[in-house]
Amino acid sequence: MAFSRKNLDISSYLVVGPENTLSRPVPDIVSAAVKGGFTCVQLRSKTASAREMIDLCLASSRVIHGLGAGERVALLVDDRLDVALAARTAGADVAGVHVGQGDIPPAVCRAYLGEDAVVGLSAPTEELFDYVATADLAPLDYFGAGPLRATPTKPDCGLRADGTILERTFADIARLAKASPIPVVFGGGVKLPDLPPLAATGIGGFFVVSAVAGADDPEAAASALVRAWRGA
Repeated sequence: MAFSRKNLDISSYLVVGPENTLSRPVPDIVSAAVKGGFTCVQLRSKTASAREMIDLCLASSRVIHGLGAGERVALLVDDRLDVALAARTAGADVAGVHVGQGDIPPAVCRAYLGEDAVVGLSAPTEELFDYVATADLAPLDYFGAGPLRATPTKPDCGLRADGTILERTFADIARLAKASPIPVVFGGGVKLPDLPPLAATGIGGFFVVSAVAGADDPEAAASALVRAWRGA
């Protein structure tokens, strides 16, 4: 069966694209993450063409459903509403999109994808706390925020207006979780030892890129991360 918005679980969230896999196929990394217990997969690439992204959606959807996880794992596309719509038309079970402040507005994504779609938004960096307390939440399911520390796999994560990185403390993250009326998924440089204190902040989940996609054994890495989060 297709993924339903009511089943959304952002607790363990993988962001992955061809740039992140050490030349391994993206669907293999998606398979490893899902086998390890991850609940969200976001396909993200700044270099892949629309056609390549559509093919990745189709392949990743087949992998997720082949593992019997179609109802519990949300497959999302970063930024590209056109890719999400085209992949759906081609038969991929794409749950929705994740957009940034400069991308297509969440309300437009919701209008095109429908009420059962998942729409996430990257919360801004410098005005983060005011924004999450006052933003129009009607089209949104969750906020994404970060980083905990600078990371080469998401160099645009946590940028100030002047281009420098604004890293967040666990105290900041706890404040964010309290201020936001919707769940927050937090990432950017997150590693296994960070999971217990991160879970203690009250956020809805963590996202990673290289901690799984760049691991020697992605499935084992994914399983360890999920166990650490759930154990906390």
